[in-house]
Parts: sequence; structure tokens; C-alpha cells
Amino acid sequence: MKQIWRTTGGAVVLAAGATGAFGGEITVYCQDIAVGCAALGPVVESFEAANPGDKVILETVNYQTILESLPIQLESGSGPDAAIITDMSGLTRYYLDLSPYAEDAAALRADYEPLLAWLRGKDPDSAAINGIPLSMTVNGAYVNATLFEQAEVDMPAEGASWEDWAAATRKVADATGVPFPMEFDRSGHRFASLAISYGAQLVDADGRPVVDEGLKAAIEQFVQWHEDGTMPMDLWGAVGGSAHRELFSDFVNAETVFYFGGSWTIGQMDAEVDDLFDWRVVPTPCGPSSCTAMPGGSALAGFNTSDNPELTGRFLTYLAQPEQIAKIDIHAKELPTSQTLIQQGLDYPDASEKTQEALDVFLAQVPKMADTAYRFQGWSYQRAMMNAMTTRISQVLNDELDVEDALMRIKQDVETAIQAAEG
Repeated sequence: MKQIWRTTGGAVVLAAGATGAFGGEITVYCQDIAVGCAALGPVVESFEAANPGDKVILETVNYQTILESLPIQLESGSGPDAAIITDMSGLTRYYLDLSPYAEDAAALRADYEPLLAWLRGKDPDSAAINGIPLSMTVNGAYVNATLFEQAEVDMPAEGASWEDWAAATRKVADATGVPFPMEFDRSGHRFASLAISYGAQLVDADGRPVVDEGLKAAIEQFVQWHEDGTMPMDLWGAVGGSAHRELFSDFVNAETVFYFGGSWTIGQMDAEVDDLFDWRVVPTPCGPSSCTAMPGGSALAGFNTSDNPELTGRFLTYLAQPEQIAKIDIHAKELPTSQTLIQQGLDYPDASEKTQEALDVFLAQVPKMADTAYRFQGWSYQRAMMNAMTTRISQVLNDELDVEDALMRIKQDVETAIQAAEG
């Protein structure tokens, strides 16, 4: 169900319609978690105060709408004027270049590189400003430290392997009766961290999909964990296709020892877990090739289908000011993308000690991320590869394919997507 939020007089209230009585009006799609509508609210309020008559409608939609429905809407020439997106390179042909609307486009580019390259698709070296990166995210592992303490099992130290963590969490689950030792979000992006750490390249320098021994080894390990009970079969195995599912609720309810999600749930983790148990973010486990996580993030992109590109451009470039981006990242407890904020440092005045520690651990993973991870994140067909991996791994878990067939199908799926896009 969609909700429309509008800021009025300092309060956020539900608005029944989208008819601007005084000036221009635009609609922005956003979620209700992490960097979402609530985080944008104060910036919209400030913008509307500075621009009487202009209205920015924040429309709350779920993540599946952003992933699946938004591209269809844009292709038909409809959809919102702007949206918070995470598939930065996949929607390139619909983006509105913000350069003409920026007071100082060169300064804006300097403040947000290199993440702007992810929004440029096949032309990462262009000067286009195809959106404003809102936050930097990092895949990572949350651990229920209370369960480790109750089980009297030592938590693996930094540099421990994926296998070390699997063995340790199995001991904890056996000792405490917790249903599952480890869980991964049902997400090709989460799986990519494991795959690249096992040596998978995923994409070559020419933008073609790569299926190699590293990817094979990662899939085999992932399947083994499902077969031996380390991971639950009723998610990756039971949900079909490429459907994205997050497992935050399982961790909150202490049903898993180790949860591989990401930095975007820190605020929610702190608010919902509170003092139910001691949770921690731990350094990313290591594969034979690296100890890499996947970089990511969200951006607010305007679309060239907008009926009001001028207002869309003005709002997005206003939001790009460091003092405005800071409001968003502080509210969402996210890592900043603005080089100004990174250099100055960003204080989170209402963050708990646990949240601050978690942010510090996530930030410490950034220098360890493999070049392959950055290349994959900026690839125009990353979404096709992630969907293919999710779909085909599930088929292996359900004995519909063996690993060799899954690898072949993954490559075919992505090549078909490339052919369809390139005509």
C-alpha cells in the first residue's frame, strides 16, 4: 500500500492528493526505512520554506516497487519525478542530468565522486550528474553476542574465514537451541560478497559476465550450508525466482546467530533490538581471495520523464548541499557520500554507543573491499547478474539444477539481458 507524505508547517502529515495550488509540484518515491521518506522530510521542509509555492510530495512505496514497478513506469513515460534508488546503473537512460540546475556543477561533481560514476552506466567518465548519492552502504554481518556468551563459544577474530564463522555459529546454535546458525538476505548483492571473496570476477573489463571457478566454489559452499542446516532452506530454497527478501526480523527475534545484511539497518537494529540482547557488527569474514564486502548505497535520481524537470533539478541540487545531506545521513544513521562530510567527520548526536561502534566497524571494511566489488557495483547489468544468481542458486537448492548447469544458465541469463537492452 502506498502512502503520500507531505511536510507542512514543521509536521509530517498524510496528504490525500497531489494538486499544487500555488507553484510547482513534484513527487518523489521513497521507502519507509533507512534513507527513506522520514529522512528526507526535514530537507523537504527546508526547501519548501525557501521556495514558497513549490511542493515536494514524498510517496512511500516498498522496495519491490522500486525494483520492479518503477522501471516499467519509466519505460511507459509515467512514474514519479524522482526516486530513491539503489540500482544506480540500471536506470541510466531515464536519468535527468542535474548539471544545468546546479549553481556550481564542478564543485558538486568533486564532492560526490567517485559514486557519481555508478549513475552513469556505460559512460562512467562523462560529466553528467545523474543523481545525488545519499549514503554509502556496506554489506556486513550482525552477530548475537549474547548467544555466543551463553554457549561459551569464542567469537572468531578479525581475519577469520567464512568456514570459521559457520563452524562457530553451528556450535552456538546447538548449545542454545536457536533454529539457524547463519542467514543471508535473499539478495544477489549479499551473495556477491561471498562470491568475490572466493575469487569470482562476475564481470570483466569489457562489461561481459564472467562465470569462473570462484563463483562455482562460492555456490557450492552456499549450497552445502543449506544442506547441512547452517542456513534455513525455507528462504533461498522456498521463495522462487529473483524475489528479494531481507531477514532482519529473524535476527531481531533471536532466531539466528549470524545475519549477513548491511549497514542500512543499523538504526532499525538499535531501535528494535534495544537491550533484548547484545548485538554487534563484526568484520567481514574472509574467503580464499579476500575479506571483501560489497559497496552500495542509495541515490536520489530525477527522471527525464518528469513534467517539471526544472523543479526536480532545483530540489535535488538543493538537497546535495552538505548541510542538507548531513540531515539525511544523521537521521538514517548512514555513512556519508559527500567528500566534505567525510573530511569533516559526521557526528550522530542521538546515536547510541552500540550504533557508533557498528558504524565504525562498517567504515573499517571500506578499505578492504576488492576492486572487483567496485567494478561489479557500477556495472550496467549488475541487476541482471544478481537476479540470475539468486534464481539459479534457488534452483540448485531445490534439485532443479546442478551447479554446472546453474553456472551456464547464469551466464545465459545475463547475456540475454544484454542482448535485449542493446538491441
